[in-house]
Amino acid sequence: MQSVHLLRLSPLLAALLCARATGAQEYLDLTYPFDEQTIYWPTSRPFQLDKVWKGTTEAGFYYEANNYSAAEHGGTHLDAPSHFAPGRWSVDEVPLSSLIGPAVVVDISARAAGNPDAVLDPADLLAWQKKHGPLPQGAILLVRTGWGRFWPDRKRYLGTDRPGDVAGLRFPGISAEAAQWIASSGRVRAVGIDTASLDPGRSKDFRAHVILYEKNIPGLENVAHLDRLPPVGATLIALPMKIRGGSGAPCRIIARLPGK
Repeated sequence: MQSVHLLRLSPLLAALLCARATGAQEYLDLTYPFDEQTIYWPTSRPFQLDKVWKGTTEAGFYYEANNYSAAEHGGTHLDAPSHFAPGRWSVDEVPLSSLIGPAVVVDISARAAGNPDAVLDPADLLAWQKKHGPLPQGAILLVRTGWGRFWPDRKRYLGTDRPGDVAGLRFPGISAEAAQWIASSGRVRAVGIDTASLDPGRSKDFRAHVILYEKNIPGLENVAHLDRLPPVGATLIALPMKIRGGSGAPCRIIARLPGK
């Protein structure tokens, strides 16, 4: 009877419950903490935490509370398609089916190590498929550039640490051609990267954003610890703050690693 009830659950929930029961699964947090070191776009409001109260109250019990403020786009976060494509999904409209799925990691870190302007190209995607097989249906495609090693050093991560200096941005990203390949594949539900933007830092037209978001393929930026994810086999779960009408939101991203 217990197995019958389990089959009625969603495949993801059933897998999570089975993993918990057997202890066979391992989880990886792909999220940077939000604090005074969190990296934001040079023109954006940084994260700020203001203490309301911390300590014992006059009534004799302990109490702690804070207020916080920040831009939508900073730290580990979701880009809703509406960020660059009018009429497409806002944060609260992005379905869970676009935020939970098989993780695919395409690694261009070797090339990016010697070139901060390196981009993911269709050749990288074809090479991944040649080695690992076709992209799984509903994939969340993650681009590893190796830039996570610079977090939280703003100058090395962004190319500049001067407020408002968008001209000084320099980091790897996704080419327009690769974005078109991904959008046309019909297999990818979301795209993520371990830099501050899907497009390279020097981009002026943000073509990767436009191409992907026009197809309602949301983005995940500043994804942490991609060096710890296998190329295939993990399941990614990205849960953003559900901001009604938001163009982006802070996001807690985790991966369920393959069982051992």
